[in-house]
Parts: sequence; C-alpha cells; structure tokens
Amino acid sequence: MNTRLSEGLLDPADGETKNLEKMLVIADALIRHVEQNSGDRGAAFEQFRRAAVLEDRVRQRTRDLETTLKQLNDANSAAERARRDLSQAIEAVDEGFALFDPADILVLCNSRFCRDLTDVRPKLFPGIAFADYVEIVSRSTMLAFPKGVTVKAWAAERMRLHRTRQVFNVGLTGDRWLQVSEQRTADGGTVILQTDITDIIRMERSERGKLLDDQARMIRATLEHINQGVGIFDANRRLAGWNGRVAQLLDIPPRLLRRGTPFELLADRIARSITLSDGFSADMLRQWIDGRLPREPLSFELQHVSGIILDVFAQEMPGRGFVMSFADVTRERLAIHAMIRANSSLEARVAARTGDLAAALAEAERANSARVRFVAAASHDLLQPLSAAKLFVAAARDDAGATPMCGTLEKAHNALVSVEGILGALLDISRLEAGGAAVDIGPVPLSVLLNQLTDEFAPIAARKGLRLDILHCGLTVSSDPTYLRRILQNLISNAIRYTSSGRVLVGPRRVKGHVRIEVHDTGPGIAADQQQSIFREFHRIQGSASASEGMGLGLAIVERACGLLGHRLALHSEPGRGTCFAVDLAVVPHHAKPAYRETAPAIPEEPGDNSDRIALLVENDEDLRRAISLLLERRGVSVLEAASGEEALSLLEEIGIVPDLYLIDQQLDGTLTGIETVLALHAEYGERPTRLLTANRTPQTRLAADAAGIEVMYKPIAADALEAFVLHAS
Repeated sequence: MNTRLSEGLLDPADGETKNLEKMLVIADALIRHVEQNSGDRGAAFEQFRRAAVLEDRVRQRTRDLETTLKQLNDANSAAERARRDLSQAIEAVDEGFALFDPADILVLCNSRFCRDLTDVRPKLFPGIAFADYVEIVSRSTMLAFPKGVTVKAWAAERMRLHRTRQVFNVGLTGDRWLQVSEQRTADGGTVILQTDITDIIRMERSERGKLLDDQARMIRATLEHINQGVGIFDANRRLAGWNGRVAQLLDIPPRLLRRGTPFELLADRIARSITLSDGFSADMLRQWIDGRLPREPLSFELQHVSGIILDVFAQEMPGRGFVMSFADVTRERLAIHAMIRANSSLEARVAARTGDLAAALAEAERANSARVRFVAAASHDLLQPLSAAKLFVAAARDDAGATPMCGTLEKAHNALVSVEGILGALLDISRLEAGGAAVDIGPVPLSVLLNQLTDEFAPIAARKGLRLDILHCGLTVSSDPTYLRRILQNLISNAIRYTSSGRVLVGPRRVKGHVRIEVHDTGPGIAADQQQSIFREFHRIQGSASASEGMGLGLAIVERACGLLGHRLALHSEPGRGTCFAVDLAVVPHHAKPAYRETAPAIPEEPGDNSDRIALLVENDEDLRRAISLLLERRGVSVLEAASGEEALSLLEEIGIVPDLYLIDQQLDGTLTGIETVLALHAEYGERPTRLLTANRTPQTRLAADAAGIEVMYKPIAADALEAFVLHAS
C-alpha cells in the first residue's frame, strides 16, 4: 500500500529534483512515525528500504523516459519543420503544383493549383483520386473546349496524356491558356505543374500578326512591281488580293476590284472582251473554279479585244483558294508567228534550192558514174595487153640469158609490174571514192589468207635481204576477203618498201573478243607531224622515191577500205625505231562457212541489153524524177513516171502493164505514203523487186520499211547502187 502510495506521489513529469524533495519528505515522515511507534520499528524499516529501492528504479525509469521523450520530441520537431518547409516551398512556386502518390491519390497541392478553375478548386482535397480530379475538371465551365470536342472526349484525351506524360496546353474562357506538365517522382508518384502562358500566347499572336502584316506589305509591294497581273481568291471564290496590273491587262473597272467581289462577277465582266485559246472553253474553266474536277495547275491563253495575248496560269492554294496570273505574251506570240512565216518562206527557198541541188547531184552522180565506168573500162582494157607484154618480156629475158640485154629486159619487166600495181591502186581508190563499192562480208579464215601473203611477199623480202615473219593464226574473222587481202597487201608492201635492213613481222593478237593483225617493221619510222598526212592520196614519206616504188595510194586505200568494212585502223611509230600498223577484226566461230575467195575481184563490165525491162518510178520531185529516168533510160530500161501513189495506181490500171520493178519515194503528193503505195501495188499486181527512196534516216522509217519487207535506198542516191539494183533485179 505504501508502495502504491509512493508511486502515486511521484510524478515523472515533475523532474528528479522535485521528486527527490518528495522522497525526503516521505522519509522524514516515516522516521518520525517509526520513532513514535517503537513497537512496529521492524516493519517501518522494511518499508523504508523498499521505498529507497523503488526510488532508484523510479529514477532509472525516469531517465530512460526522458531520453525517449527527448528523441521523440526531436523527431517530431524535424518532421514538422520539414513538412512546414515543404508546404512553404510549394506555396512559393509560381505555378500550380499538385502531388499524387503512386496510387494516383492527391497528397497535397498549393493554392495556385486550378486557381483559374473557380468551380473546381473547392472540390480538391487530399485523398481525391486522379480520375475523379479529371472528371471534375472536364465539367468545369471555365474550360474552352476545342471545336467539336465533347466533355467525355476531353476527359478521355486527358487520361491518355496522363499515361504518356506529355506537355500540353489547355484553353480557358476569356482567351486564357494553361500549360500542363506532368513528371514522375522516384517512387512512381506524379507531380503536376500548371503554368499560365496567356501572356506568351498573346505576345506570339501579336508578333505573328506583325510578321503577317509585314509579309502582306512585302507581298503587296511585290505584286505591284511585277509585270504580271495577279488575282487571289479565297475558298468561297471571292477576291482576296490583286495588283494594279491585272486591272490594266483585263480592263477591269476599279469599282469591281474590292475585297469580296465574286469571281463570277469578274468573269462575266471580262467574258465579253476576250477569246479563249483553241482547245479550252469557259465550261472547263468554270468546272476548275467550282472544284468539281481535281484542281491540277491550269494553263491556257486568251486574247483581249485590245489585241494583247495573255498567258493565264491558275493554281490552287492551301485552304481551297486559288491564284490566277496573267502574263502579256503578245510580243512573243507575234515573234513566233513572224518566225513561222519566215520559216515557211525559208522552207520554200530551201525546197527550190534542194531541187537545184538534186539536179546538180544527179548530174554529179552521172559524171561520177561515168568516171567510175571509164576507169573500170580503161583498167580492164589496159590490164589485158599489159599482161601479154609482161609474158613477152619474161620470155625474152629468159632467151637473153647472161647477155647485157637481160638487165634491160629485167628493168622493163619491173616497170610493167609497177604499172600493173598503179592501175590496180587507181581502180581501188576509184571504187572506194565512189561510195558504192560492193562488199561481201563473211567468215574469212586467217590461215589461208596469211599463207597466201607469205608466198607472195617472202621472195620480195628475201631479194632486199629482209627477214619476213608472218605468224600462223587459226582464227576466223568477219570481213570482205578481197578488201581484207588488199589491206594487208598494202601494209606489208609498204613495210618492205621502206625498211632497208632488219625485219618485218606480221602477227595476230587477241584483244577483248577481237583479233588485231599487226604489221611491224624496223624502218625509219614516221614523225608525229606526218602520221595524219600519210593517208592522203599520192603522199609519199620519201619525196625522192620513184614512181616504180608506188604513187602513194597504198595507205589511202587501206584507210578507205577499213572505213568501208568498219575495221579499226591504228598506227604507232617512233622515228629511228620502226612502225606498227594494226587492223582490228571481229572473230566468228570456226564452223562458219568461209566466204574467202582466192581470185581477185573481177572488174565490172557493161551490162547487156535491158530494153525489155520496165521500171515504175514514183517521185514527186520533178527534177529528181527526170534525172533518175535519164540514168535508167541510158541503160536501156523503160521508165513509167508518176508523182503520187494514186497517180501510179491509176496509170497502171489504165495501160494494163505490170512493171518489172518499183522505185517509190516515201514522201509523195497525195494521201498515200511510199510504203502505203508499195503495199497497194503488191496487193494489186503481185510482189516485184522494190526499193523505197527516202532522205529520212530516222529509226521509225527504217522500222516501218522493215515491217513491210521493203529495202531502203537513202538519198542522195548513189548511181552505182541504183544501177546495180535496176539492172540486176530479178
């Protein structure tokens, strides 16, 4: 009982000093009580001892309690200070601030959060869920929803933005704006910041307006200074902008050029004074303006009653408006018309000159043909007695034996050989110059040709003390055998002639699908400034060389023959070290049928009697038609003439004669072309040997002729080619 009493008297909150004083009072009271009750001294002492022990325990417990209370008070004070500091910091933020925990529950917010949403702010309190917060905000009368957006749609979009953590703007009534930004906290919570950006947006609008005004002034100034008339129309087809030039060009009264004037009113005003270009109508323009057709860029021309011609260009702008520009192209069109008239006059003059040239060409071709025939006939007539003379001289040389007459006969024989070579060279160059030399391209085995050249030139090289090596080659090439032999003969002959000592080497070399036949010598070489001129007729490197050593025609023949056959000819030479000529030839398979002929080409003879042959000549150029007729009639061929396909068909139907061959020009008078005329003749009278005469070398003409199975003879017509066809067609 005394213990409970002591416990009741001692209060830990009173402190040690005060409790100690209480204990002293109690101890003094107990001592006096013991002294007064000597009979109960033992019990009193025991109680005192217990009280002292209890006092020690109470003192220890009191110290522990004080320590705990001090720590608790310190912790509570720190938390309170932190909370107070956080609240003050959040409140000091200029933006609206709110903190949601990881469960999307509002923890706290400052007074600026949703301050502009006066009907939302009273409903915000710690513990509200984020979805409820969005629902409350979406129903606020202070929100300015975008056009066509409902409350439900706005709330759904706000939740989507919350999940993606984006920065976005929210419009408020009164032309105010909030920028909302969400950030994640370390524990998964959400911090929302609301910033009033009304002043920024208004400033941007103002700056943009100023910029647009400046741009509008610049555009206006630009429009007024350009030479084109410009009209700008909005999506409702009303005038939105223009310049003064459009009024001048279209003669539009100033009262109509005002903002908002309908396009139809302007169109009706100018329709009475303009004419649209061919192929374009007012309906097409109206459909383009109304937007019923896709508004691709539109371009057309119109002519004003004043005489000016305008080039109009229209194009759609963003927002379904459009702009039209009008450019004065009167001078350009007049210049074009003047040029067309000049071209017509020039074409007439050219046609007249062409006729003159055609006649001159025909005359030149006749002269050239006569010259070729003369050279051929003269060469043929001279070569036979020359061959006989060579035989007589050779026989006399053999009979002379070792007498002095033998040397004279040897020189005579060599002179005859030189004359024979010169005549052959003249014949070759004449044929090549005529442009009508016939070639027979086919497989040529090099082994046969090189063996023949070896047999021909080995004795000549041996007499000069030269070593001649002609290497064997088993390839087959594509060429004309006669001309290829002539090319190599001239190259080898030149190499032997101009090499005084050393060696001449002839050998093939494979080069990328071709074979290159090279002729090397150890002669004096050719200077760089001489390497072009050596291919001219009658040019010799050694000016003192005698005619018996050649007339300088060999390389001219080589160059022309290579050009005729399409063989590449190359030359490499160093003075003092020798020369190399090379000819590139296409390789063909070995099993191809050889076209090589061992005999020299026969000199063409005059044709026989052709009086029974009839040719149909359809040519609209009278001079050219007469020239061809004269050429054929001199060859004994009868000619039926016509200027058009219709005239030719009518003529044959009238006389009832079917010609042996047809010569048809492509461009004729009338409606039928040359190809159509040929097809009609073949269909009516059967197929005959035919040539299509044309100066048109385009692939289209060639393909059309090939499709009809007609061979083409190009103008200017080679007399030899024409004669060859007419006289030998069957």
